[in-house]
Amino acid sequence: MDVENEQILNVNPTDPDNLSDSLFSGDEENAGTEDIKNEINGNWISSSSISEARINAKAKRRLRKNSSRDSGRGDSVSDNGSEALRSGVTVPTSPKGKLLDRRSRSGKGRGLPKKGGAGGKGVWGTPGQVYDVEEVDVKDPNYDDDQEMLRDLNLGEMKSGVPVLAVSLALEGKASHREMTSKLLSDLCGTVMSTNDVEKSFDKLLKDLPELALDTPRAPQLVGQFIARAVGDGILCNTYIDSYKGTVDCVQARAALDKATVLLSMSRGGKRKDSVWGSGGGQQSVNQLVKEIDMLLKEYLLSGDISEAEHCLKELEVPHFHHELVYEAIVMVLESTGENTFKMILDLLKSLWKSSTITVDQMKRGYERIYNEIPDINLDVPHSYSVLERFVEECFQAGIISKQLRDLCPSRGRKRFVSEGDGGRLKPESY
Repeated sequence: MDVENEQILNVNPTDPDNLSDSLFSGDEENAGTEDIKNEINGNWISSSSISEARINAKAKRRLRKNSSRDSGRGDSVSDNGSEALRSGVTVPTSPKGKLLDRRSRSGKGRGLPKKGGAGGKGVWGTPGQVYDVEEVDVKDPNYDDDQEMLRDLNLGEMKSGVPVLAVSLALEGKASHREMTSKLLSDLCGTVMSTNDVEKSFDKLLKDLPELALDTPRAPQLVGQFIARAVGDGILCNTYIDSYKGTVDCVQARAALDKATVLLSMSRGGKRKDSVWGSGGGQQSVNQLVKEIDMLLKEYLLSGDISEAEHCLKELEVPHFHHELVYEAIVMVLESTGENTFKMILDLLKSLWKSSTITVDQMKRGYERIYNEIPDINLDVPHSYSVLERFVEECFQAGIISKQLRDLCPSRGRKRFVSEGDGGRLKPESY
């Protein structure tokens, strides 16, 4: 009997001295309320004490169940089991605390990543998973198809006017714009337009070339390139150019057909000529761009045409690489032996600077590259220091560079004796 009483007292953590045989406790007598008691093994215990004991026992079972994984966090029964419950603090293993717990709530996890490693931020699947090509859903509200839009317009006999308008707008654009126009015509042919519609379009372009040449002087050559690209793409028949032989009186139309004939003869039997417009600046390699700029400068030194050199530089579409032209131009000045190259390069840089073709940053980077590599250049080109100082001073006088950039120019001074009998006097002089 004594053992059973001790077990009941262990379940009920209240002080045994406060237990009384009376029906009411002190607080309950003052409040005038009645506390119902239950008899357990001959002892009367209040229902509130029983419910409290059940809560404590449930908490102990929960803490005991998770004691193995929570031992390092101070959540064991001996640390803060019953004190946390009595003080009202949320235990980390309680339902409220588990809301912020990132571990498995089932208690069966092995510490593996969620979803087999495919559930993290920026993860597109499990390692080694390969996705198939996603097919475009035409029912997607964000789906936009140019061919479908043209079909909805119901152009009818006016379909041949679409290539005419597209080519006319592309004549005033860049090479990359003309490349996109050629791809558009190739995609539209066979779905929206037929080859007959494309032929009618180029017939109208050849007829309107005199008017197009007024706004775009290079229109005959550009239209010839469009014709060559269309034949290479298969949207124009191979006999299209031959059908005009001996029947063309317009000078511009004849020039366009001659340009197309030359390009097709270079493409090895009408092979698809993707490079007819060249590749954009962002698609070319650095070595290719360096070669293009070197050829541009050599052609300028032969012709002396500044406007043509500026036009060729803009056609490269690499404004972020203009510092290479500044660098190569100054190297040509250092390697030249006459004054002609010195003056022509100075005029070219001055013109490109005034037209804002070359920005301040690109001009500065070109000069800084020369400053850093002048010791190596001087090994191959004697007296390069003196030539560079002179050229930098001329550029500063022309307003091409700033005073700070001019002061950064390296100089190689040499002190030598004026004569043997001058008492050791030295004369500063740069060579």
